[in-house]
Amino acid sequence: MSVGTSASAPVGASSSAQSAANQAAQPEALKAQGVRAQGGPRPDVVVLDFDDNHLMSGLAGVADCNLARIEQLLGVALTPRGNRIAIRGADDARGNAAQALGDLYGKLKRGQEVVMADVDGAVRMASSALPEGQKGSSSVQIVTKQRVIEPRSANQALYMKQLQTNELVFGMGPAGTGKTYLAVAAAVSLFIKGQVDRIILSRPAVEAGERLGFLPGDLREKIDPYLRPLYDALYDTLPAEQVARSLESGEIEVAPLAFMRGRTLSNAYVILDEAQNCSSVQMKMFLTRLGENSRMAITGDPTQVDLPMGSKSGLREARDVLRNVKGVAVTEFANVDVVRHPLVTRIVHAYSEAEGKLLPNKDKGGNA
Repeated sequence: MSVGTSASAPVGASSSAQSAANQAAQPEALKAQGVRAQGGPRPDVVVLDFDDNHLMSGLAGVADCNLARIEQLLGVALTPRGNRIAIRGADDARGNAAQALGDLYGKLKRGQEVVMADVDGAVRMASSALPEGQKGSSSVQIVTKQRVIEPRSANQALYMKQLQTNELVFGMGPAGTGKTYLAVAAAVSLFIKGQVDRIILSRPAVEAGERLGFLPGDLREKIDPYLRPLYDALYDTLPAEQVARSLESGEIEVAPLAFMRGRTLSNAYVILDEAQNCSSVQMKMFLTRLGENSRMAITGDPTQVDLPMGSKSGLREARDVLRNVKGVAVTEFANVDVVRHPLVTRIVHAYSEAEGKLLPNKDKGGNA
């Protein structure tokens, strides 16, 4: 993913005052990760000293592939020697590279693996308009039995904080931004802590431009194909046997949207996925199911509505009506937040441009 499409200002575009502030704040942020920054032999070089030589191979990657990726994204030159890495480039680029390397090194020190997607995420976070103390991926975490989940973009960090602190959260944006996965992870985290008794998964049974006809099996077997992305996230955050037991006992419930009317969902974390395919009436009905000690996450992509021609999606309307209501939070993801294959970012951007609906290519800080 090119840094030119990331949530930060272009390298070298910040004012000299901002550059000086970044450089001053950088050593403190790095020190917390066990990294020491010092001047190099030239004014455009900074040298990072890492306190554990055994982690350097994981940081550099196979054949230094992680370092090469950072060089490609930020336009810097990285020279590793032992437990040191020299960074040469423009002021902001050096600062962002140092922040990204420190963030990845911190993941290794916490016993986590670093893969290429983590490298892209660290660069995306370092280049964002977030305050210095919030640029590290460990600034917010969701802990599950299978993994510790950290943000890979500034909007993901905002969304994760909202999921942890608000009763109702809307996650809206293009495919691949992690809105559904993070909602399921937040639900699982509260479930294993005992803060909710149930996880309820729902989704409109609307095919993407096809008619599948009548599906065989009981209710859960009929709705399962529509909920596969939610199941994938469940199996990624909980042991498979616990998922199976919880589905059997009803602690994790699959509830078709059409059957939600009249229910009060108490002590539960409720997730409505593909909400762009809800009508206004369905959305109002679903939102008013929220019971005592419950939370709700609504996710969807307003650009991929599969409702019949002329039908109005309830997702946009709900966002506009409820945006300023206390206890409700909205995160709107953009093309730069796509964390799947880099080609997906370019595909989403190309389709948006072709349809004349170019999504805002900016982060929470408002940078283009």
